[in-house]
Amino acid sequence: MKEINHKEVWDNCLRIIKDNINHQSFKTWFLPIKPVRLQNNVLTIQVPSQFFYEWLEEHYISLLKKTIKKELGANGRLEYSVVMDGSSHNNKNPYTIKVPTSNRKATQNPSVSMPIDINQGSSKEIPNPFIIPGLKKIKVHSQLIESYSFENFVEGDCNRLARSAGYAVANNPGKTSFNPLFIYSQVGLGKTHLAHAIGIQAKNTHPNKTVLYVSAEQFIQQFIEAVRNNNQNDFIHFYQMIDVLIIDDIQFLSGKEKTQDVFFHIFNYLHQKGKQIIITSDKPPVEMKGIETRLLSRFKWGLAADLTVPSLEVRIAILNKRLYNDGIEIPYEVIEYLAYSITTNIRELEGALISIMAQASLNKKEITIDLAKQMIDKFVKNTSKEISIDYIQKMVSDYFNIPTELINSKTRKREVVQARQLAMFFSKKHTKASLATIGLHCGNKDHATVLHACKTVNNLIDTDKQFRHHVDELSKRIKI
Repeated sequence: MKEINHKEVWDNCLRIIKDNINHQSFKTWFLPIKPVRLQNNVLTIQVPSQFFYEWLEEHYISLLKKTIKKELGANGRLEYSVVMDGSSHNNKNPYTIKVPTSNRKATQNPSVSMPIDINQGSSKEIPNPFIIPGLKKIKVHSQLIESYSFENFVEGDCNRLARSAGYAVANNPGKTSFNPLFIYSQVGLGKTHLAHAIGIQAKNTHPNKTVLYVSAEQFIQQFIEAVRNNNQNDFIHFYQMIDVLIIDDIQFLSGKEKTQDVFFHIFNYLHQKGKQIIITSDKPPVEMKGIETRLLSRFKWGLAADLTVPSLEVRIAILNKRLYNDGIEIPYEVIEYLAYSITTNIRELEGALISIMAQASLNKKEITIDLAKQMIDKFVKNTSKEISIDYIQKMVSDYFNIPTELINSKTRKREVVQARQLAMFFSKKHTKASLATIGLHCGNKDHATVLHACKTVNNLIDTDKQFRHHVDELSKRIKI
């Protein structure tokens, strides 16, 4: 009987795993794994990092156990070899992150002992940590916004990694390998909301810890004030007392060498003491300019997680969540129209919703699709409206009166296939998406199918007058 080796066992495991999770998750979390050895019914696999190992244990442990037992029998076991700083060590007793919950008030911090004070200040003032020197006990206002909680944060593929890591950090601040947690994305995709949510959950779970949210601009202004008053040491000591420090928009420290220097020392102290640091930015560490190399290297110590543009379903869910929280109902077709029209900025999406509700309330108008179209035209009047794959599919499905779900199904009916091919054709023409991405959105097809669809459409444009009319009409609708 042929003896199987570790590579064959892992290949068999991968075939089973691939059938049980989606393609993107398989590609992200299982393809990078390398089988190391098989000894005494124990399969050892090498994973790229401590975070990678923890993620597998948190999300795929049941699947891994079942797969290993199927391949190696009831006595089969799995061990990890985690790559750390170019070397590796074995984890024979892996653990799972536990996520307790609590409903305690989140925005109040406990009193802490220090010779300085922080004042929340008025809306016109930047909070200053050194207004009343000499106090032995002070209350640090967390500056967290209660509505920016995890409960109000809509989860989707666009933010799942960052949200999951943030939730783990909030429940075990300073105890996970995600320290610092570096969250980055384009403007308006929810970085600030997630940062506040982490802070609120940390306060709920650990009411005795001091949590502080501060924008980078606020931090800079406080440091300038400290230099002016010659009490930089007080500034540093204040921030060294924080258990969970959240710095928003760290990119604004770019070019400010002295502020970066003081933040470097604060960062080092907090990290060495096992305190949690959460940082947000509009760019990943590797793309940041004007930030010292020693700081950038520390930003990479933990986990860098991005937030991407939300899918149509997530955008609709965000609008529904906002309406539910406000106790308002509007027609679903209006919600859908908004979600199709504004695709790349959640802040703008919610702003458009507020504008429509305000317009309807002030002018005593009913909220209709026509009112929504009028408001959207004004809302995006001076901006180039980005055309998305979802938007194109919506236009094609409306034009042919075929449900979008049917276009993305496996049916081979002629009229459905034609609509699907047109959706692929216009997606290639009007978006920057790759052929593989277009295929994934249009019925989970591969790039070759998209290429074939585009060639077919071009041929029909040249030979079929009726089909050419359809293409012309759709072009006008998509460009509106």
